[in-house]
Amino acid sequence: MSFSEYASFDGIGLGELVRKREVTPIELLEEAIARTEKHNGVLNAVVYKFYERARDLARSRKIGTGPFEGVPFMLKDILGFCEGVPTRFATRYIPEIPAPLDSELVARYKRAGLVPFAKTNAPEFGLAPITEPLLYGPARNPWNPDHTPGGSSGGSAAAVAAGIVPLAHANDGGGSIRIPAACCGLVGLKPTRGRNSLAPDFGDIMGGLVVEHVVSRTVRDSAATLDATAGPVLGDPYFAPPKVRPYLEEVATRPKRLRIAFSTRTLTGDTLHSDCAEAAVQAAKLCSSLGHHVEENAPQFDFAEIAPAFISVWAAGLASIIETVRLLTGREPSRDLLESMTWNVYEIGKQVPAAQYLLAVTALQRVARRFAAFFENYDLWLTPALGLPPLKVGTVDFMSPTATIADETIAKFVLLNPVYNMTGQPAISLPLYWNREGLPIGVSFGAGFGDEATLFQLAGEIEQTQPWANRRPPIWD
Repeated sequence: MSFSEYASFDGIGLGELVRKREVTPIELLEEAIARTEKHNGVLNAVVYKFYERARDLARSRKIGTGPFEGVPFMLKDILGFCEGVPTRFATRYIPEIPAPLDSELVARYKRAGLVPFAKTNAPEFGLAPITEPLLYGPARNPWNPDHTPGGSSGGSAAAVAAGIVPLAHANDGGGSIRIPAACCGLVGLKPTRGRNSLAPDFGDIMGGLVVEHVVSRTVRDSAATLDATAGPVLGDPYFAPPKVRPYLEEVATRPKRLRIAFSTRTLTGDTLHSDCAEAAVQAAKLCSSLGHHVEENAPQFDFAEIAPAFISVWAAGLASIIETVRLLTGREPSRDLLESMTWNVYEIGKQVPAAQYLLAVTALQRVARRFAAFFENYDLWLTPALGLPPLKVGTVDFMSPTATIADETIAKFVLLNPVYNMTGQPAISLPLYWNREGLPIGVSFGAGFGDEATLFQLAGEIEQTQPWANRRPPIWD
């Protein structure tokens, strides 16, 4: 199988070839490995390889009916616990210790037919929307390696965008699926809170901010993956409303005439980078041409209330993760083992008292109620997925003594993404715009709690109308 044949299929397409016995899982895996070895020297998307373990899995697997039978797959170096494989959260602080068992999510990936074979690059503890950890070095964007693939699922996005794998594991605590998807010209869905279980190790992470899913080149791969992984495990603290029918069916279902609000400004009403605003304007025109009702509007937030609450929850969550590692390994956290930004946020997190943490959670819950009310009048909210085009590598100094996640450039870049983590609602970034420099800038669509169905319906309609699958970055073949 040549590179052009392999990369012309999405995950579902490759799985179908395997089920028809036109190709074997080991052949697909070797193709993915060859592409990893070819491109990773430039992209630095992959940070840990477990090829032999994957080869054993590919050879031993009996061909079943999973949607992704024998499809090569990558797991992010944050969560995505895979038996026998270390997960270091991209930090020198966590030693290279193999996981004792698969997480529930990875077990479901495998049952769907996926064959994990590598771990992907991420910023330290997923703290930033830029993938440049001191442990691994920066990941680079296949559209232009001088620019970031975003974060925190930057390594996964770079690998998918370069055609190494059709989809890869990702997670999102403030935009970490949608931002790299937007930077790399991919589909990136942040599911509803509780849609995918974090069992067996976690009930929730950071008060429900963090969710798990994938980045992919096609809408149907995202939908089929969620079909394969969604659903609670006994003991989960909460879970999302059940779906009406398979998400894969929603992709092929024409949506009703939707009420779509769109905005090209920040939460404080400031104007955006012209490329990002233009991406949203063009998407609004496209939706209108498809027969949907589109008007300019945005929910109202007290940004002064949101930001401190979000930072308090994030900082306390980071501190709890670091303290968990200390208890498990006996290793004391120190400035020598953590990047400056991480250390500074950790210090803040340790100082958040229980009462302040609960007040911050309550503040985010108030925001969630106001945001939910906005969707009583609209089906979707359309905005740019980024506040700035993909940043150049090295734009942010994570080792500066005063480095902070409240960095002005980071805040502008992240834009509105964290709102959906605060409220638990689903949102998707679609690759609908490239600027004059040839860099992707995604467009975000958000929906009401539990309504991934509408997102998949519209995304499927848009993908048919304005397909992107044949756009290839310079780092491809």
